[in-house]
Amino acid sequence: MTSPFSRLPLFSRGSWPETQRVTAVLRKETVGGVLLLIAAATALIWANTPWSDAYDSLRDFTVGPSSLHLNLSLGAWAADGLLAIFFFVVGLELKREFVAGDLRDPRRAALPVMAAIGGMIVPALIFVAININAGGGALNGWAIPTATDIAFAVAVLAVVGSHLPTALRTFLLTLAVVDDLLAVTVIAIFYTDDLSFAYLGLALIPLAAFAFAVQRRVRSPWLLIPLALATWWLVHESGVHATVAGVLLGFTVPVLRSQAAGGPDAGPGLAEYFEHRIRPLSAGLAVPVFAFFAAGVTIGGLTGFVDTLADHVALGIVAGLVIGKVIGIVGMSYLTAKFTKAELDTDLTWWDVLGVAMLGGIGFTVSLLIGELAFASDAARGDHVKIGVLTGTIIASVLASIVLRLRNRTYRVIEERETRDDDNDGIPDIYHHP
Repeated sequence: MTSPFSRLPLFSRGSWPETQRVTAVLRKETVGGVLLLIAAATALIWANTPWSDAYDSLRDFTVGPSSLHLNLSLGAWAADGLLAIFFFVVGLELKREFVAGDLRDPRRAALPVMAAIGGMIVPALIFVAININAGGGALNGWAIPTATDIAFAVAVLAVVGSHLPTALRTFLLTLAVVDDLLAVTVIAIFYTDDLSFAYLGLALIPLAAFAFAVQRRVRSPWLLIPLALATWWLVHESGVHATVAGVLLGFTVPVLRSQAAGGPDAGPGLAEYFEHRIRPLSAGLAVPVFAFFAAGVTIGGLTGFVDTLADHVALGIVAGLVIGKVIGIVGMSYLTAKFTKAELDTDLTWWDVLGVAMLGGIGFTVSLLIGELAFASDAARGDHVKIGVLTGTIIASVLASIVLRLRNRTYRVIEERETRDDDNDGIPDIYHHP
């Protein structure tokens, strides 16, 4: 019996519309990644100056109505509130990928999905192996090194890999989106305390109303924003992390165009409409502000840095991000290719896959979020988590940069060859179908 993966190139090119969409998304994520880097660097520098107390006071300044249990610190507002916007965009992106993107084809979807799963399982296993006898609740942080930060990774990619083939760019984006979905699932299941089914059940009411409205192609912010805020607050009160509300709301938004509104000429689907307007808010404000409040940690010089890495938790995070991500992503990709008869695209080698797998070790935003949830009551270990995440992310970035720079000449040759095959309409021959 012929495998459904037979003769399917591994990390092959997508359709031309999908390529254009991915390119546009990556441009936006690149800008957001640069802002994220600036925000994180600012916080890290400020927290290690004589004025670090001012940073701590700003991060811990509380604001919000106590009657609604929302008298939160600015750091908590960034993690619980602003990141919900980020996860709403994740929900939109994931639904678009599997409903209208090339990944609606199970043969294409399976490859990055399996790679993302491998890129989560192996880092978690490495963390557990290092911390199995550490005690002190160290194993609570098992999920910290499992996440990939798409904005940070794309920012690095933009600097060192300008000629990276579109197939691998698409793979990186999809892997990170699936990774985020798995991460938020882990947060909802394993980092939820004192679950209130009453509040969770009540959250279904505004969520259903939001879903009904967007299915009717309602775009009015005066209706949708109150429903979204009500859903967010009820999920927050239920004990489930509030960012989960963002993903659920994103999943309700229709992707395809409304036939009743005029068929294929009715304009973009509502998911594309929302994504176009909300992604800049997510990438340009929500994620950088979270990074600013999450990345500020006092290192204490070289001695303090060495002492921190002596903590098995920090060591497990670094090893999980730098080693585990590569083994998991490359290993699962290789097994998929071996047992499904899928093959690498003719323009790619396993060195290309290795470079993108190393980018997968950039686990900034969601890793820091999980770290805060895992060690909320242990400030010292929470600081060790931040240093571990920052260290692992920097090492992964440097290693990926080395590999991708070595491949850059090959990427340029491939791009020049494809340019010669372009038609007058600017679309490469490979995207024309008979």
